[in-house]
Amino acid sequence: MSLRKRQRSASSSRLAAFCSPPSPPLPSSISTSPDSLTFPNADVFLRLHLDPSSPDDVDATPDTDCHLSAASSGTFLDLQVSSASLLRSRYFAALLSDRWPTAASGRLSLAVVAPPSCPRPFDAHIQVLRLLHTLDFAGAIRSPGDALDLLPVALLLLFDACVEACIRFLEAVPWSEEEEARVIDLARLLPADEAADLLARVSPPPVAAGPSSASGVNVRSPSEAMLHGLIHSAIHGHPVHAATKAFVAMLLKDYPSRDCVHKVLNEAFQSRLDTVKELMGKYASPDFRVAVDSDEREAIQRLNLQSAVLNVKHLYWLIERMVDLRVAHNAVMLWSDQAALATDLQKLLNDADMWRNMTPGLPMLVTRCTLRLANSVITGETLVPRQVRMMLVKSWLPVLNVCRDIVQPMHFQKSTNCQELEEAFLQIISTLPVPEAQELLQQCLGFSTRNVDDCPHLVAAFKTWFRRAGRAPLGGEY
Repeated sequence: MSLRKRQRSASSSRLAAFCSPPSPPLPSSISTSPDSLTFPNADVFLRLHLDPSSPDDVDATPDTDCHLSAASSGTFLDLQVSSASLLRSRYFAALLSDRWPTAASGRLSLAVVAPPSCPRPFDAHIQVLRLLHTLDFAGAIRSPGDALDLLPVALLLLFDACVEACIRFLEAVPWSEEEEARVIDLARLLPADEAADLLARVSPPPVAAGPSSASGVNVRSPSEAMLHGLIHSAIHGHPVHAATKAFVAMLLKDYPSRDCVHKVLNEAFQSRLDTVKELMGKYASPDFRVAVDSDEREAIQRLNLQSAVLNVKHLYWLIERMVDLRVAHNAVMLWSDQAALATDLQKLLNDADMWRNMTPGLPMLVTRCTLRLANSVITGETLVPRQVRMMLVKSWLPVLNVCRDIVQPMHFQKSTNCQELEEAFLQIISTLPVPEAQELLQQCLGFSTRNVDDCPHLVAAFKTWFRRAGRAPLGGEY
């Protein structure tokens, strides 16, 4: 016996409980089976009977080519089969050997365990018995359901050729969700090497403990790796960016694990933010300005700034996803801790010829990122500590003031973005203690540069602060 067959014999031990040893000779009054259940060269009677563990109320509905007889011991089915064909099953080969004295009588019995309310409990057994005689696996296995019905019986009877045919078919065709669940259940009864191809489709391989995991390097789960790859493709890898981003956004929204989505979005946000910081740092670096001549410097700066604009666009898309999914906590904390990046941006924005000629959209892109995060804070979509709220305003208020100064009145949309960010910052300042609010409000006087009528939000903010500052301390006993 081959190693695979010995493994299958061991794995089939659970199924073997469904089989019964040959029963005593059947009564002489046994019903004669119709021709459709008399197989070629028949020389053995085989009785299929419901196992006593099956429900007593199984309503067996006869097939057109099934002959059912009711006996006091339960429902059974009699067939005339060929012993030469049965020998293809190692189970029947054992029953027909000299080890079983009753085999000489030419009468065998096989117990069938039927699930509750099964209308045709013998169908799968009859099909496997036909295959023992015909070996027409291609004709009998035409769908995953066929293979899944036949495989448990083939395992039970140790019919290796049928088992292999069922596994080969299942491995090659798609499954429904219900069929997938049945495959998982049956795979537990197969030797590991035969189940491997089936299980590889429904679950990821185990993560081997290697140098990367042992050294503390973060190892992504398969789901995290897939989401990370989708985000990367949406940002970089597909020519139709809008449609791809919309599809990936839908997948992120519908994904059941918020923790997994949070993790991959944080990684992507950190990566894009680091890239923007690096590019803006190159622009602001005095060493770079001295190291190359003016023409080469201008060409490199143009490439750096254009790449920075592209990455800020990606940042804004990521911020929108994080806010929509209410996982923007880390993004707000990171964005609030970017005083160095804000300083580099101020240097660029103060160099009007540079940014207007090379990256005219950069100021408003930065404003939109800050505005989206600030709005999520004031609406309560993203809850962050007081210190983070204060640093968000403190780091980005100077950038807002520069943006306000460079935006022309005719640029209505850009001017609206700036005013919305002014209002958001003033709302955040209203959430801070009186001393911290005082410090930041004094830096907001630039919001009133045109006329008093254009800054009702600033007027309201100062009135609120003076009302609170003039109130007697409420600490201690009331």
